[in-house]
Amino acid sequence: MNKLPHSKRAAIAAAGLAFTVATASQVFVTAGSASASAAPATQAPTPAQAVPAPAGGQSSAAQSSAALANKSLATANRIYRSGRFVNVNCRPGSLPRGSTAAYKRFLTRVTNCLNKAWAAQFRKVRMPFSKPRLRIVTRKVNTPCGRWTTGAEAVYCSADRTMYMWISKQQLRQPFPLGITRLIAHEYGHHVQQISRIWSYYWPAAARASKSQKLALSRRSELQAECFSAVFMSTLRGQPNFGSREWNYTVDWFRKNGAKGWPQNDHGRGPTQAAWMTRGYNSGSPAACNTWKASARATL
Repeated sequence: MNKLPHSKRAAIAAAGLAFTVATASQVFVTAGSASASAAPATQAPTPAQAVPAPAGGQSSAAQSSAALANKSLATANRIYRSGRFVNVNCRPGSLPRGSTAAYKRFLTRVTNCLNKAWAAQFRKVRMPFSKPRLRIVTRKVNTPCGRWTTGAEAVYCSADRTMYMWISKQQLRQPFPLGITRLIAHEYGHHVQQISRIWSYYWPAAARASKSQKLALSRRSELQAECFSAVFMSTLRGQPNFGSREWNYTVDWFRKNGAKGWPQNDHGRGPTQAAWMTRGYNSGSPAACNTWKASARATL
């Protein structure tokens, strides 16, 4: 098998393959993949942070009916019917070493591409669309969703619908364009879950779930965001820095390392992450990313 140069292999971890999804009600540490030296801790939600259960006064039958209706937001969301991604002719350009300004320009260009691509998908199924905000920081900051989690390279906060991208010194020394693009596309995937209302099912369901059920729901959410990311990445194939060699190596890295360093299986095992990445990339359509209807085995 052809291998990437050592500098690019090392850069995968530096490019942000550890990331955090923070929401207004809870903070989850997510393991798209954490480097072996960065083992993040999970911040469990307190009762005050949890999404409240349905108001009293409803019959159990009414509550069951409401739950089923909400579940369809995840299992039968219209975004799955939006078809293959529109080619928005995205050209992220180069990512030279050592330049914070160049890094910011690159992330801004990728975000603009994501805005165009996802806006087109939402238009096709007549769903309202809104862009996320992008905030690029050179130090870890607090967000409306809480404190920055140790080991995280990026944060999506649903409270202000903002993607926070941290540019570290290591990333500046060893930039990896495909890796950082994949990371921001994953965070954008969580924004898609938010505005398409997939999360309108997820968070209330997680609030009333047992510990094992919470983990299963978290895996479905994280694996879907990774699949959404891969769908977008497929539109970049063949460009410099986005060839099959770099992509295949990244998927293989996830397969071997994606779940390492995490205390519980709330993001999927490495082979499971790699499988959903491959599924999204090969399909090029959000329809391939319906983790909410997949079997439990497919989301372990």
